[in-house]
Amino acid sequence: MDPFEDAGVYHLNADMSLVQTVDFFPPLVDDPFTFGQIAAANSLSDVYAMGAQPISALNIVGFPDKDLPSEILCDILAGGADKVREAGAALLGGHSVRDAEIKYGLAVTGTVHPDRIICNNAAQPGDVLILTKPIGSGVLTSAAKSDKILQEDLAEAIAVMTCLNRGACEAMVEVGVHSATDVTGFGLLGHAFEMASGSGVSITLRANDVPLLQDTLKFASQGIVTRAHKASLQYLADRLRVEGVDETLVNVLADAQTSGGLLIAVEAEKADALVKLLKQKNTPIAAVIGEVKSARDQAIILR
Repeated sequence: MDPFEDAGVYHLNADMSLVQTVDFFPPLVDDPFTFGQIAAANSLSDVYAMGAQPISALNIVGFPDKDLPSEILCDILAGGADKVREAGAALLGGHSVRDAEIKYGLAVTGTVHPDRIICNNAAQPGDVLILTKPIGSGVLTSAAKSDKILQEDLAEAIAVMTCLNRGACEAMVEVGVHSATDVTGFGLLGHAFEMASGSGVSITLRANDVPLLQDTLKFASQGIVTRAHKASLQYLADRLRVEGVDETLVNVLADAQTSGGLLIAVEAEKADALVKLLKQKNTPIAAVIGEVKSARDQAIILR
């Protein structure tokens, strides 16, 4: 488990390694089944980011059983089970505790050949950076929580958050890539920094080439972003250089994402093949958004 890695890896033998991760959080949407789907897809994502196949999962639940009917919990678990089945994994049970707030997620185990593990610290100068989901889930779910947007207007964001990164994983394994990570709590800029720092390189991102969910900039311009964007920007500090990018867009690219896509570093000669295969695998997007450069004074250059 190297610094910044998406999941822990335990080598069983020369032919197999276990990939393990855990994640859970409070509801982002009103519908319990949909929340279960989102939480499960988010939990499975770290396994896919390592190029691994999920094989089993355990539920992790906090639930105020004295205040809410058990049917809500049943629907959450059903949503999670739906995504575990879609991933081709087995749901083996789990554990619940009484809590003042609903929380749900999964502990996931996957498998991968030791020689085929995809880490986030192996990007190389000359690589092209490809993103597989649009950015904006943090902004839009925050807008919904503050009643700035109706739940039914979250359809695009929900479709993106409930989409497994399975197809993206299959595509990058088939093509062969240098490095990958999933974009979640630290935002695109934060996770790009993890890749740059771990790989000893600099990453240049083209802000206007990053696809956004509809109305993301509109709400972000009203100050509707998660608190995480400030923490990410403060952490990056002078390791981030911004060249002529509007502050609102910078905040969006630093904002936390839920069940975000994969950020993949692939050699330039394979980029077109990867984009083509990602589209065949029905990933939400397959956008070329930047390049990997030799190490510079700033790890991330946003222009």
